[in-house]
Amino acid sequence: MAGVSVRNVVKRYGSVQVIHGVDVEIADGEFVILVGPSGCGKSTLLRMIAGLEAISDGEIAIGGKVVNDVAPKDRDIAMVFQNYALYPHKNVADNMGFSLKIKGRPRAEIDAKVRKAAEILDLTKLLDRFPRQLSGGQRQRVAMGRAIVRDPQVFLFDEPLSNLDAKLRVAMRVEIKELHQRLGTTIVYVTHDQIEAMTMADKIVVMRDGHVEQVGAPLDLYDNPGNVFVAGFIGSPAMNFIKGRIDARDGGQIFVSDAGAVLPVSGVNAESGRPVVYGIRPEHIDLDGDGLPATVSVLEPTGSETQIFARIGEDPIDAVVKARLKVRPGEEIRLRIDPSRVHIFDRQSSARL
Repeated sequence: MAGVSVRNVVKRYGSVQVIHGVDVEIADGEFVILVGPSGCGKSTLLRMIAGLEAISDGEIAIGGKVVNDVAPKDRDIAMVFQNYALYPHKNVADNMGFSLKIKGRPRAEIDAKVRKAAEILDLTKLLDRFPRQLSGGQRQRVAMGRAIVRDPQVFLFDEPLSNLDAKLRVAMRVEIKELHQRLGTTIVYVTHDQIEAMTMADKIVVMRDGHVEQVGAPLDLYDNPGNVFVAGFIGSPAMNFIKGRIDARDGGQIFVSDAGAVLPVSGVNAESGRPVVYGIRPEHIDLDGDGLPATVSVLEPTGSETQIFARIGEDPIDAVVKARLKVRPGEEIRLRIDPSRVHIFDRQSSARL
């Protein structure tokens, strides 16, 4: 096992710079997820750690050794790709052991490592099958087994679950997390799915446009987002954002939206009149007969919860409640916003105040 250090790394394609001085420290045995929208640079950064992309500036170290000029095969890493990349003419056992075979390892050693990995991933009964005879989840486990037999210092995962259906993705999330807990190996994992990031990672690196926006534990990012982008990206459904200003009233502070809605705030470090963005997560809004009047637009019942799309005055707002509602679009409900869960962001810089 080994830690990974990414120090002021830059990537350029000709005159176009796509990674802008990224710094990330990944501890030995840590499960770190790089997350962000398509085109943010997360896969490029992962490929630079793997050695599949050259670094324009900066350095990457694995286990304390700078690997800028080290070939991918000599970095002691194993990568699991989105498309599985299995040999269709080889069975599961041969796919898993192929990397050891080309290194000239003894057949007995290869068989022993393949059997051990197969036991870990519940593939023992499938070792004689070919990829065409496997489900998507089984193919992904074979790809993971191929990485495990190499006994690498670092596992790299490049959106490994994106080709799977929703139910299978949930099951595979659990399997990968259990695998990390069992092996204790350093994992760097790329995804655009913030649910994967929240449920699996020890630490999340949120990226946008080749920059790192924020690094932290999943719940730290959820509770204390550094800016509007992180607040909107982490959490599902997404946080509500309403533009307006902070005003003084009755010895305290309130928020007044650009459309005139008055919403509660608590302990805001901002002067009166300052333009801000008001943020509140849908799950931090409750039904309350004494709350703010809101007009229902759409209800989305999911069984355990109901997502409400409504308007407070002219401002749209989403809420997620446990109740099962019997109201029609256009009818009025009352919503209570917990002021202690409100986030206030500077409108110009987007930083949280």
